[in-house]
Amino acid sequence: MRIAVAREVDANEPRVAATPETVKKLRSLGASVAVARGAGLASGIPDAEFESAGAELGAEVGRDADIVLKVRRPTEEEMAVYRKGALVIAMMDPYGNEAALAAMARAGLVGFAMELMPRITRAQSMDVLSSQANLAGYRAVIDAAEQYGRALPMMMTAAGTVPAAKVFVMGAGVAGLQAIATARRLGAVVTATDVRPAAKEQVESLGAKFIAVEDEEFRQAETAAGYAKEMSKEYQVKQAALVAEHIKKQDIVITTALIPGRPAPRLVSQAMVASMRPGSVIVDLAVERGGNVEGVRPGEVARVGEVKIVGYLNVAGRLAASASALYARNLLNFVDILIDKKEKKLAVDWDDEIIRATLLTRDGAVVHPNFKAKT
Repeated sequence: MRIAVAREVDANEPRVAATPETVKKLRSLGASVAVARGAGLASGIPDAEFESAGAELGAEVGRDADIVLKVRRPTEEEMAVYRKGALVIAMMDPYGNEAALAAMARAGLVGFAMELMPRITRAQSMDVLSSQANLAGYRAVIDAAEQYGRALPMMMTAAGTVPAAKVFVMGAGVAGLQAIATARRLGAVVTATDVRPAAKEQVESLGAKFIAVEDEEFRQAETAAGYAKEMSKEYQVKQAALVAEHIKKQDIVITTALIPGRPAPRLVSQAMVASMRPGSVIVDLAVERGGNVEGVRPGEVARVGEVKIVGYLNVAGRLAASASALYARNLLNFVDILIDKKEKKLAVDWDDEIIRATLLTRDGAVVHPNFKAKT
């Protein structure tokens, strides 16, 4: 059994799908591990560390691999190198990319999308969305503080008092909760909003104040899987009015709202941006799905009047070493369920709940029910 760790071809992707720690553990499962030269350099892992962990180094390491580990979905050029029937495990970004999934099926690859991991207890250690969103929420506050021209905590000095910054977090999922916790640790006064009723208690447990229109629709605004439901136009109007009034008084706004498979909901209008005080900062963590903020520009810090809108891409990747360490462990835990420990060989249980939820392509076809009909 041979496992390959590919080098990411996207210039904006510094993460890597394995670390020396996970290489050792993969080898203990009975696999030989090959790592592409330079794969870990952007995450601070030199080739020598992979080699010391027992990995082979090479250029096109995926050519004879049974399993290929990646961060992002392989390009068609990469797919052409992999052998037919190989298991390719990555964050596949399947929504809206049906043509790429069809290409993977044509290449005869067995593709697994780590971001489709079911929200069950057994899969928590494989949940890449949570591990990466946690870091993105932290980094969003650090990026906001860097762009904000004032201190975040209240400071009482002989020369006078510096007031605490007011931070408003929109969306209290994993990224939002980490942003709240980080902003609180830095001394800011934090408020937050979310359409899910369960979020109120979580927000308040972190010491932030919850802001929302708490009507009957709000009380039923969560799916069985724990995601936010898309709200009615009427509710959106009421919530927008409340948020618009609140945003006027904020120094920093961090938006994190995403609904799987849909464009990011627009939460902050141009008028709301214009209402903020000069020097205020907005960080939009949903920019890769169109953004929550009107006027955000992917990969840039846009200026609307005297307000900055931060639209950095791949925010978790801005903490590449930490993000790679967590992602590599997610992959290790997933690979662990694919292997027969006694025989030390691949033994995929195609009826396993986790396998069924994440499997995209097999036997030359797109097999996931959410994407099958669209190809």
